[in-house]
Amino acid sequence: MRVFVTGASGAIGAYLVPQLIEDGHEVIGTYTSSPAKAARLRAFGAVAVQLNLLDAAAVRAAVRAAKPDAIIHEATALSGGGFSRKLDTSFARTNPLRTAGTDALLAAAKEAGVQRFVAQSFAPYRYARQGGMVKTESDPLDTALLKGTEETFGAMTHVDTVVPEAGGIALRYGGFYGSSSDQLPGAVRKGMFPIIGNGEGYMSFVHLEDAAAATVLALEHGEAGIYNIVDDDPAPLREWLPALAEALGAKPPRHMPVWLARLIAGESGVRSGTQTRGASNAKAKRELDWTLRYPSWRQGFIAAYSAAGVQHGAR
Repeated sequence: MRVFVTGASGAIGAYLVPQLIEDGHEVIGTYTSSPAKAARLRAFGAVAVQLNLLDAAAVRAAVRAAKPDAIIHEATALSGGGFSRKLDTSFARTNPLRTAGTDALLAAAKEAGVQRFVAQSFAPYRYARQGGMVKTESDPLDTALLKGTEETFGAMTHVDTVVPEAGGIALRYGGFYGSSSDQLPGAVRKGMFPIIGNGEGYMSFVHLEDAAAATVLALEHGEAGIYNIVDDDPAPLREWLPALAEALGAKPPRHMPVWLARLIAGESGVRSGTQTRGASNAKAKRELDWTLRYPSWRQGFIAAYSAAGVQHGAR
């Protein structure tokens, strides 16, 4: 297929574009302004197109010119940015890409007769904090949103709603790792990421290589709807954070009581550390025939971040 990929120069694009080309697809990849990113896309074998996704007319023109059979929407604006106490501040530039940007792409796809549409969504922190600790795509999302998170979670829900309604696929990825631009390792090395309270909050990760592989499979034969794209091992903070610190060669994480974490990290930090749910990948493995190279972050962290893993070409 001819595949129009937004955010092709980003973290997942570095894995996704080569995998698409290896599978025989032609890729037209978008970038924002960096000539270096355009050159990187061309080096992969893709056609590079500069595009502002918030310019609906430009999006229509770009899709019309590309004549794609499919669109994969991976655009974010998170690279190199810091994370603030308020989620909506951290995602201020990404949220419009998931609302207005998605709408512009869907309109362009409809106008151009594009039949396949796959878009990036997110699984962690979003499922209702009740019942079991691991959730499927059919489980309810958390509706008790905190102030300062409404826009971010609303933007993700927008993708989850409008893309399947249009016959497309929304991929709820786990927490990405495996890129040189990953921000979490820096915070862990500096001792800025503690285990909060009982550390019971669950997280689901996915290595970027595995996320890209699942995306290719979804493009090629996924059914309209939502898929959790996460590894086999959702785990509580008290398990995965010490393992990440060890893989990085950093000091073990500190333990912080809930009352102090609430003052420093806010209620959102407390929830993520003590109450959030993980996600199940059973649907994606069953329906997409997806096999992970890194079934667990336990192997993946070592491959991505340890000196031994990098030395042996795991990245």
